[in-house]
Amino acid sequence: MGLWETLTGRSRVKGPNLDALFGIPSAAITLESAAGFTATGVGSVCFRAAAGAAFAQVQADVVALIKADADAPDVEVTTDDFGFTWLTVHDDPGDLSGLCTDLHAVNTALEAQGFGGGLLCTLVPFHDTSGRRFGLVYLYKQGTFYAFAPQPGPGPQKRDNLLEISVRDQLAGELPMEQDLSRWLAVWGAPGL
Repeated sequence: MGLWETLTGRSRVKGPNLDALFGIPSAAITLESAAGFTATGVGSVCFRAAAGAAFAQVQADVVALIKADADAPDVEVTTDDFGFTWLTVHDDPGDLSGLCTDLHAVNTALEAQGFGGGLLCTLVPFHDTSGRRFGLVYLYKQGTFYAFAPQPGPGPQKRDNLLEISVRDQLAGELPMEQDLSRWLAVWGAPGL
């Protein structure tokens, strides 16, 4: 904390560190050995699309960049009920490093072209053999992760808070986990969940 922050009693928001996404493969090993969760092979970046040809071109360039590889994963762009855009990558579940590289490229390309203010989160879903699922969510503006675990079944939407806290505790030493629970936003209907 600097002198000005000390005098005013304010602190700076940490902000994004996109390289933290490269910690997910290591965290996945912990999740599999500790709780039996494995990555689904799907990952997505959520952002608020900007109007205009410049943004449309950047989005098209990002999709083309990911599809340029000979073993390119499937990529789709969708809009959710709240008007947010999800760019979803469907990759081999065994290639989590490749998936994280693709997700990093999406975030970096949008940020580099001046659209970083519209980036909301990056999500990588996990599941176990009993059917439980959660998404490891990276909050772009905070530079931290949290788990979002929707409970399956009919009826009102519910979260598995115990699973979310368990994931936080298991990954506390590996990823920058969000400690402020008010920032653990629900991402109902997110791709892969």
